[in-house]
Amino acid sequence: MGTVIALSGQVGGAKLADGLRRLRGRDLTVIVNTGDDHEVFGLAFSPDIDTMLYTLGGIAGPGAGWEPAGETYVLHEMLHRLGSEHRVRVGDRSLALPLLRSEALREEYPLSRITLGFCDTLGIDARVVPMSNDPVRTVVITDDGHVSYHEYLTELECAPVVKGFLYAGADVARIPDEVLDALHAPDLEAIVLCPANPYHTIQPILAVQGLREMLRECGAPIIAVSPIVGDRALKGAAGKMMQELGHEVSARRAALEYYRLIDGFVIDSVDEAAAADIRACGIDVAVAPTIMRSEDDRVALAQAVLDLAEVVRARKQAERDA
Repeated sequence: MGTVIALSGQVGGAKLADGLRRLRGRDLTVIVNTGDDHEVFGLAFSPDIDTMLYTLGGIAGPGAGWEPAGETYVLHEMLHRLGSEHRVRVGDRSLALPLLRSEALREEYPLSRITLGFCDTLGIDARVVPMSNDPVRTVVITDDGHVSYHEYLTELECAPVVKGFLYAGADVARIPDEVLDALHAPDLEAIVLCPANPYHTIQPILAVQGLREMLRECGAPIIAVSPIVGDRALKGAAGKMMQELGHEVSARRAALEYYRLIDGFVIDSVDEAAAADIRACGIDVAVAPTIMRSEDDRVALAQAVLDLAEVVRARKQAERDA
């Protein structure tokens, strides 16, 4: 067994990362999307990082993995009583990480160091790091103009038609040292693209300058898991975005979002008929249950991903030896 890198964000990505953590522990590095980061009331919110920390720390809400279990909203109710028009309901417990993060950022600590500190205090043995310590912001190009992803999600409620995406700052953002160390590990076993929206979760990570090229050059099998099951996204607006960008909503299309990057793709059992078409694109395929309702489901999917990585590794070795 070797080390594993996961690119992740959102609830589904955090669940698979948790499955990988249960199999690899401290040998897992999770690179998390920060393109959705934003400020509220002067506090630095990192939604995907916090979702990951709650999930890996075992404190995520059972029906709302983006906040801690037992969340309350006393502060939110008081803010509205005092005239606040802020629409997003931020829970009381959910303010703790942004408060501490904002204080540390003011003291000029890098986001990677801050996040690893949270891992220590929450007892998370895996390493959770941002895709960059520099700001990168996902911009949604819509019929109504350019808006931040945060505005698209919260203010516009994902209503405008999506025409494309920009990842502002990604071309100059630097890869954190912790990510470079993981990529250069001599025993790197696999790189996993977790099931999450390709456009505003995984692609921003890949857009950080030089990262996509480094992933390919490191030589480890790159395996992605489909965020599409049947003809729909399990969570969020991935299906809507895919359709508005002129694509079919399917596991095959999800695989093609990572064409020429990934070696293998895991699809759900209901999409088994698509396996042949994906293989025809030069991508190895594994079929497995991808809906993670329990901890056992998370581990089983993580093992299926690592098994496919081993298949890819063996195939590549056979091709080199031929």
